[in-house]
Amino acid sequence: MEAGEDARAARGEGPRRLGLCVLCGLPAAGKSTLARALSHQLRRERRWAVGVVAYDDVMPDAFPEEAAAGPLEGKQCVRAHRPLPPRWKALRRELLTCLEGFLRALLLRGPLSAPPGGTEALWEAFTACLRAQGLLRPAPAPEGPARHLPTPPAEGPLLLVLDDNFYYRSMRHEVYQLARRYSLGFCQLFLDCPLETCLQRNGRRPGALPPETIRLMRRRMEEPNPQKNAWEHNSLTVRSSAGSAEASPELTGLLLAALENPVTCVEDSAEQKEADRAVCSASTLHRADQALRRIVSQTMKEAKDARLRPPDLKLLAEALNQLRAELLRDLRLGGKAPPCSQALGIPDVVALFHEEKDSLVHKYLSEQH
Repeated sequence: MEAGEDARAARGEGPRRLGLCVLCGLPAAGKSTLARALSHQLRRERRWAVGVVAYDDVMPDAFPEEAAAGPLEGKQCVRAHRPLPPRWKALRRELLTCLEGFLRALLLRGPLSAPPGGTEALWEAFTACLRAQGLLRPAPAPEGPARHLPTPPAEGPLLLVLDDNFYYRSMRHEVYQLARRYSLGFCQLFLDCPLETCLQRNGRRPGALPPETIRLMRRRMEEPNPQKNAWEHNSLTVRSSAGSAEASPELTGLLLAALENPVTCVEDSAEQKEADRAVCSASTLHRADQALRRIVSQTMKEAKDARLRPPDLKLLAEALNQLRAELLRDLRLGGKAPPCSQALGIPDVVALFHEEKDSLVHKYLSEQH
């Protein structure tokens, strides 16, 4: 059954309102503190069901030793070891798959099973996280793999808070696509905390991150921009310098607005989609190609300035142009999004290219030194 059919089949059966809230910001900005306080406050004062999925708690901590030399990607570090980008991205996608499975099971009142070929540690951590918050219970399964049953709230809405850095807009857009796929509420909370405050808090933590990791993430942070991106209109910046974890009326108002106005799953016909693509495909591809070529040119200049060996410069150029071709192909085909989710756009392609090219550059520079 397709996502749109799931949503239609579940109307009137699942929670009366269901929403996804993305919590983003620098490490040590106070995201987890706010998430816990928000969950407690909404449960106590409004009788909402709230589930907090903290990526740092759910994502596996075991990465190969060579990951220590890898560039900053996704989860910032694990005991100062940086995960390899492809592995980390695969785990993020897998976590979203687990989350989607939970949503489908919740909407259809069916059992939740581990996705085939998934990472056992991630699945166990994910289900343990939901069980601890009363959102899952064991399902009777005399034979076969263990399964779980979602626990719909007795009354009121269910809000799922995703707690991660989400510093690239493309990371948050994946969650928006999921909300759109199932006609759920969606909103973003950005914790705006001064860099120096984050560095001080981080320094007091066991296994603190390298300060440069946080500085680099700050330079790359793409804050929500509702004026530029319509899909980010349900966004709120929360000042975190004082470390306050109290939900303001403005914050709860944002959550209510998101729940009351779920993202619409647009179910266009295949013919209409193809016609729309034909109108703008050439222009979009041209502008995307120009943007990526500029990035390639600048990256090669920086690599030359860093005195990368000529053979490695040639390999880097080939890898960057291959990556450019692959992303343009995805853009031309409308991305890998399901039919009623939003296709890849130029900002998404540029963000993905930046992520991958940083990994490639770091790889060749590390090999040289």
